[in-house]
Amino acid sequence: MAAISVSAFAEDEKSSEKLRMDYTVKTYIDAVTLGKVSDLASVLESDAKFTLTQGERIVKFSRYETLNWMKSSEGVRQNCSTDFKIIEMDASQAVVKITMTYDTFLKVNLLSLANTKKGWKITNVSTSFINE
Repeated sequence: MAAISVSAFAEDEKSSEKLRMDYTVKTYIDAVTLGKVSDLASVLESDAKFTLTQGERIVKFSRYETLNWMKSSEGVRQNCSTDFKIIEMDASQAVVKITMTYDTFLKVNLLSLANTKKGWKITNVSTSFINE
């Protein structure tokens, strides 16, 4: 009987972790830097938007297009160091800056997140590249 209780507690704890913002951010970072995309869809809001700034041109992608592209690079590890910083946060929303540092440039992702009934979800990702 105790084993069932421990197992049930562990399952509840794992479900609870998936509702937290740090889980959402870590899942996104793991997807873009390590190619671990299996849980990415679960942290993206159904109508999440993605934009990529290339000079003066802004390219937009849907959630569906982004997930398909990410799945095609599953398992690909980026040769960069990565850190993140919470820019702004309250009980219902947050903005997080993720910086991927390569040898000659930076890739910066600004994530907008919303605290939903299903946990923290990414609603928007804006990506730009900065030459060093």
